[in-house]
Amino acid sequence: MKQYRLRSFGFFCALVLVWACDSGSDSKQEEAIQPVASENQLGTLKNQISLALVQKNNWLNHWAGSLGGFDESDFIWVFTDSIDPMEMPEKNPILEKDPLRPYQIAHPEGDGVMDIYSYKVEAQEGLDRPFLNPDSEVIWYRSDGMKERLLFIGPSGMFEEGLWLSPVEFLVLGYFEEDEGFRPMVWMINTEKHQLSQFKLNKTTEKYLPASYLDKKLKSVDLASNGN
Repeated sequence: MKQYRLRSFGFFCALVLVWACDSGSDSKQEEAIQPVASENQLGTLKNQISLALVQKNNWLNHWAGSLGGFDESDFIWVFTDSIDPMEMPEKNPILEKDPLRPYQIAHPEGDGVMDIYSYKVEAQEGLDRPFLNPDSEVIWYRSDGMKERLLFIGPSGMFEEGLWLSPVEFLVLGYFEEDEGFRPMVWMINTEKHQLSQFKLNKTTEKYLPASYLDKKLKSVDLASNGN
C-alpha cells in the first residue's frame, strides 16, 4: 500500500489532552503534573509495558522490522499527568455489523468497550471506500450509556493497539512522527484516577509507513483500496 504521510506539527503539540472548559488556573494545572514518585513505581509501569509487548507481539514485531528488536527497558518515561476527560451521554454507535466492531476492546468486567479506531478510520456503510482521518481518539463507551473521551492525538501520530491491563488501567501503543523520524510511544491511562503516563522509545526510524500496522490489523477494512 502506498505510504500515508502525516505532517509533523511538532512533538509538543502532537498530543492534546482533553481539558474541560474553564478547568482552573495555571497553578492548578501545574499542580496536576506528577513526577514518578519512586523507582518502584517506575518499575511497575515498565512491567506493564513488558506485559503489553508480550500480549501485542504482532505490534512489537511489526516495528522491529524497521527499528530492530526492543523491549520495555528501551522506553523512557516522559510524564505522568492528570486528565480531565470529556464525558457526555452517548451509547456505542458502532453496530454489530460495522467492520470496526470486532476491534473495539471489551472491558474485563463488562463495563462497555474502549475504542481506538473509529475516530481515525471512516468505514461505515455507504462509503465508496474507507479512509483515514488525520486525528485519533481513545474513547470509552461505558455500559451506563456514557462516553468518555480520554485521549486525543493530532496528525503527527497514531494509536495502533490497545489493551486493558486491569479494570481501571488501559494501555495504548502507537507512535509520534518527529523531525528525526517515527518513534513508538506508550500511553497508560488510569480510568479511576484519571491519570495518564506517557513513554517514548529511545530510538526512531525514517523507514516506516504510517498506516502500515492498521492495514494489517484491520482485516475487515480495505485501506489499501484508498491508495493511502
